[in-house]
Amino acid sequence: MNFWDKVMGSDMTQEMKTFELRAQKLPADYQAAWKEIKANLWPHSDFTGRSLMYIFDGVLGLFEESSAEGQSVQEVLGDDIKGFCSALVGEEGTKSFRDKWRKQLNNNIAKKLGK
Repeated sequence: MNFWDKVMGSDMTQEMKTFELRAQKLPADYQAAWKEIKANLWPHSDFTGRSLMYIFDGVLGLFEESSAEGQSVQEVLGDDIKGFCSALVGEEGTKSFRDKWRKQLNNNIAKKLGK
């Protein structure tokens, strides 16, 4: 990967396309869970989203193995997909980049106001 690809994110775009191709080969219930997992994980990413690439790869690997063994998505994830995603990124209440920026903005405003 060269510097320009890393800056522009084209390496991540290609990796996400690969993930989507892998997800399309899964059964329909796994594909629905994949979409929900992506939606729940993106808010926990760093600014670029690179921190989630390893997690996405691991989730797809888990899905591929469990679907090959004939397990349903309910057996693998349970009923709480949001809780599964929270467990993937860390403890409950993990801060997203929005939370970090909000705290930084509040600190800067407090300094300007002299508090």
